[in-house]
Amino acid sequence: MKINIKATNLKITLSLKNYIEEKIGSLEKIIPRLKINDFPGGTGKPAFEAWVEIEKTTSHHHKGEIFRAECQIRLPGRSLRAESEKEELHLAIDEVKDELQGEIKKYREKGKSRFKRLALRIKNLTRFG
Repeated sequence: MKINIKATNLKITLSLKNYIEEKIGSLEKIIPRLKINDFPGGTGKPAFEAWVEIEKTTSHHHKGEIFRAECQIRLPGRSLRAESEKEELHLAIDEVKDELQGEIKKYREKGKSRFKRLALRIKNLTRFG
C-alpha cells in the first residue's frame, strides 16, 4: 500500500512518519486482495492508496494543542474516510486506524453477502422440478 502523508502547521519527523506508516500500513492485512489487473486494462499494481493528513489546529475554543488526523483509502467501488481530533497526535492516529478498520470489515462483508445472494439466485434458477 502506498501511503501519502501531508502535514499542516507541524513538521513530520522520521519517527512520526514511521508511526503513521506502521499504523495505516497494518490495515493492508485486512483489505481484500485486489489487484488492478483483476479489472479490464489493469497493470498489476495494488488497487488502493492511502492519503493521510495530520495537522495542529489553531482553534481558539480549546486550551492547549489540538491535533487532527484524517485518512482516506480508495477501494474499488468505495472510498473509506476517517477523521479524529485529540490532544495527542498519536491518539488521533490510533483512533483513525480503528475507525478505518471497522469500515474495511463492513466493506469485506458486503462483498461476501453479495456473492452469497448471487450464488443462491443461480442455485434456485437451475433447480428442476
